[in-house]
Order: sequence, then structure tokens, then C-alpha cells
Amino acid sequence: MIFSTIYAQEKLITPPYLQPGDTIAILAPAGILKNREATIYRAKKLAESWGLKVILGKHIFNQNSHFAGTDNERAEDFQNALDNPNIKAIWSGRGGYGSVRVLDKLDYTTFLKQPKWIIGYSDITAFHSHIHNLGVETMHAMMGTSVDEKPESIIETVASFKIAIFGKQLKYTVPSSNYNKKGVVSGQLVGGNLALLSSMLGSNSQTDTKGKILFIEEIGEYKYSIDRMLQSLKRAGYFDNCAGLIIGDISRIKNNSTKWGSSIEQLVLDVVKEYDFPVMFDFPAGHEPDNRALIFGRNIQLTVGSGKSSVVFEE
Repeated sequence: MIFSTIYAQEKLITPPYLQPGDTIAILAPAGILKNREATIYRAKKLAESWGLKVILGKHIFNQNSHFAGTDNERAEDFQNALDNPNIKAIWSGRGGYGSVRVLDKLDYTTFLKQPKWIIGYSDITAFHSHIHNLGVETMHAMMGTSVDEKPESIIETVASFKIAIFGKQLKYTVPSSNYNKKGVVSGQLVGGNLALLSSMLGSNSQTDTKGKILFIEEIGEYKYSIDRMLQSLKRAGYFDNCAGLIIGDISRIKNNSTKWGSSIEQLVLDVVKEYDFPVMFDFPAGHEPDNRALIFGRNIQLTVGSGKSSVVFEE
């Protein structure tokens, strides 16, 4: 068992938690929301059932090839929401691809004076990484399109999202994988989608993982592609002083004509075999219906054990 707390982390700013009567904005900063109007209005209704007011981005249903409007239109919606003091959270309608194209078009001056929650996963990892470097916590959680899943399959997803945005403590206990590398560590939680983390390398949005616990999820990749991205992170020093690793869902792995020859768990362990930190597999977050909310930039205690493992967020 590994027991350690590595490096004291500077505490990030926690945006104000939501209260009934607060306003949130649903935006589409990346992929197109084609024929998804009914879905977004169901997401709006969900938030309203919690006593929140909801506005939609002016360009949310725009269509520009792959994207929900042009880069400038998506940036305009995001900038307006960042600057509007009445909006307390920005909830992404969906991911897809495109967030990285608007990151550098935004002015975060007002946001840093009045931080608010940025919420989403997958492609929204670009925002998580960038805003983490600005010193503000963000929320890795369900998006508007998540309500398209079968209601019974997203009970925990919705419940954890509600707990997170209203400021109750997040803590999870999950069955332990036989592949887990045991240990107990504390540190800031960072990470997100593997492809997006890899794409941030070498930019001012690259995450510093020194003393931090890294969460990774992915969907629709070949095993060799997952290995390539992990090797890229490794060569960039991501694991050198990392405190721990949490592997979420790695879903819908593509079949390659040449077999990889090992499980995805063993692939990950082979990449980090020389590092002395705990590794947790099968955490329920990512592109599957059961997608538990996480707060990036928040200190957690990660306990990776034999029968059960846990992630407990600092209050």
C-alpha cells in the first residue's frame, strides 16, 4: 500500500454554489446540436425543476458544418455568459469537438473577478484545463444531451450533478478492480478526456500534474491510439510527480486488424509501471450513462483498496 500526500497545492477559487432562483446558461461551445432542440429543452426543464432559471445561448442551435455556429458565434455566446453577472454557471449542451477553437478568443477578466461554474465533460476538457491554469475550479459532469439516456441509467449521474452544483460534499465508494494499484493519497484532482489532454500539450492550457491526482476517460479509440496519447503525456512529464491516477470509462474501443495483445487496464499499467502511485480503474465517469460529477481543482483523498475504493472530496 502507498500512503502519501505529495506537495502542498495552492487552493483554487471555488465559484459560488448555486441556490434556487439562480440563473444558468446552456451553451453549445463545440459540436452541432442538430435535431436536439427537444433534448436541450428537457435539460432546461430538469434544471428548472431544481428551482433554477435557465437561458439558452443566442447561437446554441446554429449550424456551421461540424460546429454549433461559427467560432465567433460560439465565442460570443460564451463571452456573454462569462461577463453576465446574473449567470452563475455555464452548462454545456454537448461536447463533440470545437472548444479549443474558441479558448483564445475569450477574455476571462470579468470571469476571474466573479467566477462561475463551467460544467461539462469530453471536449469541455479544453475549458477545464485552461481555466484550471487561471486558478478556478470547474465541474466535470453531465451535459444537456445526457438527458437522452434512459432515465433509469442516469439516476446517479443526475443525483451527483445536483449534489455538486448545490454545494453538498461529493464522495464515492466503488468496487475495486483486480488491476488496481493500491494506496492512499491526497491531492488536487485534474484531468478529463485523454485526447483533449494530449492536444493541450505544449500550450498555456497544459495541466501541471505535480502532486495532483489525474483522472482520464476516453471513447471510440483504438488501443494503440490510447497508448500513443498516454506515451505523449508520459514524455511530457505528466506522470513524473503525479500523486495518483484514476481511470474512468474507456468506452467503445475500436477493433484493429492487428491485435494489441492486452487489456486496456494492462496497457495503462504498462505505461506507468515505473511510477510509485496508486491507480484506480473503473471509476464511473466518462461517456457512459453513469457519469458521476467531479470537481477539478478540488483536493480529494483517493483510497485504492482490495474490495472497495473511494474518492472523497474536501468540503
